[in-house]
Amino acid sequence: MFVLAACGSSSSPAETELTVFAAASLTGTFTELGKRFEAANPGTKVTFNFGSSATLAQQITQGAPAGVFAAASPATMKTVADAGLAGTPTVFVKNKLEIAVPPDNPAKVENLKDLTDPEVKVALCAEQVPCGAAAVKALDAAGLKVTPVTLEQDVKATLTKVELGEVDAALVYRTDVIASAGKVTGIPFPEADQAVNDYPIATLKDASPLARRFVDLVLSQQGKDVLTKAGFEAP
Repeated sequence: MFVLAACGSSSSPAETELTVFAAASLTGTFTELGKRFEAANPGTKVTFNFGSSATLAQQITQGAPAGVFAAASPATMKTVADAGLAGTPTVFVKNKLEIAVPPDNPAKVENLKDLTDPEVKVALCAEQVPCGAAAVKALDAAGLKVTPVTLEQDVKATLTKVELGEVDAALVYRTDVIASAGKVTGIPFPEADQAVNDYPIATLKDASPLARRFVDLVLSQQGKDVLTKAGFEAP
């Protein structure tokens, strides 16, 4: 149980409000954990900014106010840590890629090599964001070259291209396939094991004690249960 001591009327907003910057792939799980945190800490409000980890890191280094940063790769967390703006990061989950295709799989994609077919329209995350960097690693491990029809700035946007039928396939996280609730079908591939992303979390400089408590919730058994149910793997 995460309990916040009752605050008097003189308390500042900083003591009851927490802003969390988190990778787009954490949208579902962190939204749920935020609700649990608020329920356990009456009067507390958690606000999330979900997006590309690279973009979030840039926003933080440019002065965007936040108490917690949860990134989809150590590299994007390092950007913030190197700027002296983050505490010691802790890897809390891992995530791996799958091929996402529409339920009817019109292009008959079965494996990673099928994405090299110029007739197959593929969406990838941009290389500078974690899901894109993972895709590059996986394709390099397979010795394959894929020419995407679009490069998206985060994994949610990449998945949406498949859900809308604008592409035949995309490389996204396994967790996003699960979260789609049947809007896409996931196809595992062996090279994904060579491109697993570690997800670090850290409190940010000058954050309120609420930030540490939220990180504690994420690292707790309750947090682990929410995350593993969504398809994340233990670090």
